[in-house]
Amino acid sequence: MDELLSSILPTLIDYGVKVIGVLIGLWIAFRIASWIEGRVVKTLKQRKFDEALTLFFGSMARWGVILIAVSSCLGVFGVEATSFAAVIGAAGLAVGLAFQGTLSNFASGVMILTFRPFNIGDYIKSGGEEGVVAEIGLFVTTLDTVDNQRVILPNSAVIGGNIVNVTHHDERRVDIKVGVSYDADLKVVRDVLDKAASSIEGRIDKGHQIFLASMGDSSVDFQVRVWCKTADYWDVWDRGTQVVKLALDAANINIPYPQMDVHLDKPAA
Repeated sequence: MDELLSSILPTLIDYGVKVIGVLIGLWIAFRIASWIEGRVVKTLKQRKFDEALTLFFGSMARWGVILIAVSSCLGVFGVEATSFAAVIGAAGLAVGLAFQGTLSNFASGVMILTFRPFNIGDYIKSGGEEGVVAEIGLFVTTLDTVDNQRVILPNSAVIGGNIVNVTHHDERRVDIKVGVSYDADLKVVRDVLDKAASSIEGRIDKGHQIFLASMGDSSVDFQVRVWCKTADYWDVWDRGTQVVKLALDAANINIPYPQMDVHLDKPAA
């Protein structure tokens, strides 16, 4: 027993030292990787580089350092880099099938960063969600909603459907819907709405339109269309709705409630 212990003890000590050294090396590598990521991001931000690509390159630098460290640590145990590459290549198909969703998200992230349908800070609608783009990552895109919720979307869901970039242009059109009674004089209504549209605070000098949209179940429906700066959209919509309501009230033009006429074929008992 003593002979067996004395024969394997040097091996155990040798591997123990290697394991401890590898763990320390990995810990140092992760610290260095985080430091390099921070330096890359800070340097690119100082040069006013694109914010989305700044975060992307920072993340790539971090994972590159970690990959090199892991490969080096495997070499300590006698695993050659060529053998490591061969193992990865052999397992590539299985990993690809197991992580096809993750790989799809990665490819979609590259497409987003390449074609740039939106940038950080834009307000978008995509994947059934909407909000301000907070971050474009390798695998996910992060949105902040108007009620301050954080939404994380897989990049494949973003690139795989329609993307509406609400804030892409500096100007937007505000459509204010309003319904009036069928008894109202349409010419008078149009004149009242035209004057109201001209007085909406925050609109820009790009003209406006009073559009007869449809004849609804209970009302004749108009749209008051004015233009404003994208940043002022919600304020102009709020003011415009108020101005239109007050103008119709002042002109004694009725805004009807939904109603239904019921006709009986036979007299009620």
